[in-house]
Amino acid sequence: MISKERLDFAVKQVVENCLKVEKGEKTCVITDSETKHIGLPIADKMKQIGADVKIFIMEDFGARPDNGSNSLKFPDVIKDFLSTADASVYAAQGQKGELQTFRKPMLETVNANKKIRHGHMINISDRIMEEGMCADYSIVQKISQKVYDVVSKASKIRVTTKRGTDFTASFNSSWKWVKCDGNITPGHWSNLPEGEVFTCPLDVNGKIIVDGILGDYMSEKFGPITKNPLYLEIKNGRVTSAKCDNRDIEKEYLTYIKQGENADRVGEFAIGTNIGLKELIGNLLQDEKFPGIHFAVGSNYKEMTGADWTADSHLDQIILNAMIEADGKTIMKDGKFLI
Repeated sequence: MISKERLDFAVKQVVENCLKVEKGEKTCVITDSETKHIGLPIADKMKQIGADVKIFIMEDFGARPDNGSNSLKFPDVIKDFLSTADASVYAAQGQKGELQTFRKPMLETVNANKKIRHGHMINISDRIMEEGMCADYSIVQKISQKVYDVVSKASKIRVTTKRGTDFTASFNSSWKWVKCDGNITPGHWSNLPEGEVFTCPLDVNGKIIVDGILGDYMSEKFGPITKNPLYLEIKNGRVTSAKCDNRDIEKEYLTYIKQGENADRVGEFAIGTNIGLKELIGNLLQDEKFPGIHFAVGSNYKEMTGADWTADSHLDQIILNAMIEADGKTIMKDGKFLI
């Protein structure tokens, strides 16, 4: 259990440092019964500042079956509120199927509001509040800027690991790199805690050994897969082969990437920059900020990257201890930054 002192500091980081909530602003917190011990203090902090705060508890709008049989749909009342809000936080656990029925339409509403500042905290936990949300964001911002300055100019990035990963991503100069460093500005949203730089790659080819964790609901279901890595072949930006000694992981993965158009296409290439994190914890919200490489098949966040295709799903995947070479310049070796 996180101490009150650490929770208070993490909440202050969310409300004051990342979202910069001000007196009189229209704000809301979307949370659930499992996570309201985090969501409600965030709302209380907003109230202390003098903001107008609305709290939405997801279970008030219907059941949330963990098998995804009847996923909770995004309610119109929340949509209407978010459409004109100044700042908002989603702090809740994810259930199977809710990415498509709840979170995706929620973020579409956020993207349509050009003044909102939104903190997205899917599967937030006490440990993440204590670690990732208590990081020194002045340091995170410095390393994120250094990474951004290099990769945003790169035409190709090669990623290798001693375990056998060897792939190359190429980039479209007209598609944007996005820097997520704890400073959320109007018209934008970002996952909290922060610390990554990402884009949509133009093309990806090679072999990838995913030995960190998988995203969406799979991070909770399988945890770190270091002992049962996923072996992928990527050709022309799409997963052409996926194998794992753990057949449950392999089956779940193959089912996921066949669920819709572009579900098997690499839509995100990202570098985690939160050097305050020392180990994976089995929760993607924080683990994707761990220094190194992660990528996702599915959605490319086209509203932010400017990519010209889309997908309804999004599955992050983390690679450990990578070497990263941007146009021949080594910026990371064995998981340690060299810039």
